[in-house]
Amino acid sequence: MNSGEVISAGTAGKGQVPVLECRDLCISYRTRAGEVPAVINFNMRLMAGEAHGLVGESGCGKSTVALGIMRYLGRNGFIKSGDILLNGRSIVSMTEDELAQVRGGDIAMIYQEPMASLNPTMRIGEQLAEVPMLREGLGRKAAMAVVEKILAKVRLPDVARVVKAFPHELSGGQQQRVVIAMALLANPKVLLLDEPTTALDVTVEAGIVELVQELAAEFNTAMVYISHNLGLILETCESITVMYSGEAIETGPVAEVLREVRHPYTKGLINSIPRIDVSRYERPLTTIAGQLPLPSARPQGCFFGPRCSNFVAGTCDQAHVQMVPITATHASRCQRVAEIDWERPAEEGKLRQKAEPGEVLLDIKNLTKTYGKVKANNNISVEARRGETVAVVGESGCGKSTLAKVILGLESASSGAVELGGKDIGKTPVTKRDRETVRNLQMVFQNPFDTLNPSQTIGFQIGRVLRKLGGIKDEAEVQRKVLELLDTVKLPRDFVFRRPRQLSGGQKQRIGIARAIAGEPTVVIADEPVSALDVSVQAAVSELLLDIQEEKGTTFFFISHDLSVVRYLSDRVVVMYLGQIVEQGPTEDVFQPPYHPYTEALLSSVPISDPSIVKRKVVVSADVPSPSEPPPGCPFSTRCPYAIKGVCDKDQPQAKTFANGHQIACHLSAETLLAMQPIILDQKAS
Repeated sequence: MNSGEVISAGTAGKGQVPVLECRDLCISYRTRAGEVPAVINFNMRLMAGEAHGLVGESGCGKSTVALGIMRYLGRNGFIKSGDILLNGRSIVSMTEDELAQVRGGDIAMIYQEPMASLNPTMRIGEQLAEVPMLREGLGRKAAMAVVEKILAKVRLPDVARVVKAFPHELSGGQQQRVVIAMALLANPKVLLLDEPTTALDVTVEAGIVELVQELAAEFNTAMVYISHNLGLILETCESITVMYSGEAIETGPVAEVLREVRHPYTKGLINSIPRIDVSRYERPLTTIAGQLPLPSARPQGCFFGPRCSNFVAGTCDQAHVQMVPITATHASRCQRVAEIDWERPAEEGKLRQKAEPGEVLLDIKNLTKTYGKVKANNNISVEARRGETVAVVGESGCGKSTLAKVILGLESASSGAVELGGKDIGKTPVTKRDRETVRNLQMVFQNPFDTLNPSQTIGFQIGRVLRKLGGIKDEAEVQRKVLELLDTVKLPRDFVFRRPRQLSGGQKQRIGIARAIAGEPTVVIADEPVSALDVSVQAAVSELLLDIQEEKGTTFFFISHDLSVVRYLSDRVVVMYLGQIVEQGPTEDVFQPPYHPYTEALLSSVPISDPSIVKRKVVVSADVPSPSEPPPGCPFSTRCPYAIKGVCDKDQPQAKTFANGHQIACHLSAETLLAMQPIILDQKAS
């Protein structure tokens, strides 16, 4: 087997030409420090109609492969050696004119952020019509007919409105459907998808994934799916390549690779992923030690060696490791693949013990927040006790971020109360809150890149919180506390001298956490604190939050759309829809029947990376209604598969209370709700 060879499941037999093939592809970038290899000896063979997944941490080279296929490497990027073939024809040797015909024609790409692909000053119809007008020479009227047809295929409601709309007038899911329609207009042979659903809600993600699969089957399109989500790759792809530091380190049929892992890095990724059927008290996450090496400073021998628990000096750190065949279609870049006991369970992380929560610290009573006619929060009542994590989940626009803003004083409550330690702060803006209230209510933001001052050192930024909120005047004491906080978030003490640009995303988020807890707050609002991180870093930060909670008794108010992370971190869950609470209760109760139909749909939409697990599929129709025109009766009635005509569409449901204070606001009878089947079914048991 050649160095770096990738075997795709279902690849061609004799005489068959792959629609896309990468042969020993090497991509480098020219920098001030010299040439830096980004992708090394990458191989892939993809037939028409097949889907291949590329996974790995940020910086592993998976997006660089896609950009290399499109020949979008910028001025300093270049293909050093190897070849990329489209139906047997070399893309590497194509002229710019030939590339212009291939890009957007034979090969199309869908990016992570749909707004980056759409012109905000042009109407949707005008943008899409350019493709058939330029490629097929159609007139404007004929081109618009083609556009309307493809928009209908991607299941956009009210096509006549969409073609006249500007991008900002559409939801994120609708924007992504428009981008998919744009990519499919030229009927491409190959579709490259770079994290196309990362920013979307799980229900929207599930719909987009199903749509892409249906359209790819209809047009016989080959797909390369780039994602850090192994569950998504399992649902969408036949084969997979796991990449690490620019190399393919394991490849084969996706179910076989995930079921019979044969590389320590792949196993580390799987063990870092929380699951919606297991709590932290049953299966702690295990993190991958260390960090991805810089492309300019890769270690001798196995690139993963310094982070590998199976590393053997004198074996793994000598010659460059070649791909080793496991089966005819499964290969691994591990020199000790035949020696490692792959059935041995992974070293368990810290097994958590369930603790009884303390007194109520944050008490939200009948909170309503309106913007004109829009009720962003409608009669919300939630308690958060000392030492527990309360998670708020729901799709974009459900009101969870508005709730956080009211709690923090960035918005004022229209009615109701927000009590912190018995003091109502709901109508007091943050600028008028006393220092004690501000100290006791801090926040960890979603994006660690935007929350740190790039011109100040880490030590200064943490120290500033200690001076302002901690009331510490003595500089020696400030410096001592800064070092203690770095110890708490498990970062080296010399980070006090570093600036944010010198830190990775996970390190920046740890600094954000250190800054949030510096004043020893009683309550921390965490808004999607791990969603922008790789799964291995996500696991480490999740464990850190739990450690801090156990040590300091901190209460976390956790906002997220990732139900797997919510299952792992939270003690109680609040499910919101169109500004209302539709279900709340202890986490273990919310994640098993009885479900509110909306909760059931959310859980059904979560991708799972374990091939042995069978998931019950629940389909919800249509998009979320506009908050300015909510439906009468139950807010979920327009999308609910159980909706009772004449009841759900007319009357507001009252909450039914089940065991342990588990509440569901639904018109279905208690008996019907209790008879619901679980979403997760173990295939072996069934």
